Amino acid sequence: MDVKQAYNNREQRKMKIRCKWAGLDPVYIDYHDNEWGVEVHDDRLLFEFLVLEGAQAGLNWITILKKRNNYKAAFDGFDPEKISRYDSDKIRALLENKGIIRNRLKIESAVNNARAFLAVKKEFNSFDAYIWSFVGGKQKTNAWETYSRIPGYSKESTAMSRDLKKRGFGFAGPTICYAFMQATGMVNDHTTDCFRYKEIKTAS
Repeated sequence: MDVKQAYNNREQRKMKIRCKWAGLDPVYIDYHDNEWGVEVHDDRLLFEFLVLEGAQAGLNWITILKKRNNYKAAFDGFDPEKISRYDSDKIRALLENKGIIRNRLKIESAVNNARAFLAVKKEFNSFDAYIWSFVGGKQKTNAWETYSRIPGYSKESTAMSRDLKKRGFGFAGPTICYAFMQATGMVNDHTTDCFRYKEIKTAS
């Protein structure tokens, strides 16, 4: 690809209409264009989003996205088997890691969630089968015309939250669960004018 073509591609990318929240930050734009709303059925990636959404509580998502690689390194590639075995020494080390959110409750919750995650996986054969059951195994496509219309939770995320908490998961309120649903493509919440809305709707 020559310089002129690369420039033209970059300019075309800039001109695309996106969801308002994507803004201008390259990290946000890349996440919006390539991940947000795309169906996830891989257990490891689903667990990764559980950890990241829990870490995001009370913070901006961009803060977590920019620390995502740090989290991946600190949490053994988001391997729930390994995380479930973390002891007090490991948790202490994580609390000293400046590359992640050093919040004891969130870190301990990630460890407890790994254990609960494995229990669910054993019961349902996969976490994917369990978590997608809250939307009947199929992506829910909304049709929001403006960003302000997108809700912070839904009846599905409320039901998910209730069941996750019963199973011992922490940082799993209805709002966090809805953000998880959006991130993993359980719901397509791109606004209808966004170029990704139709692409994801067609692919689902």
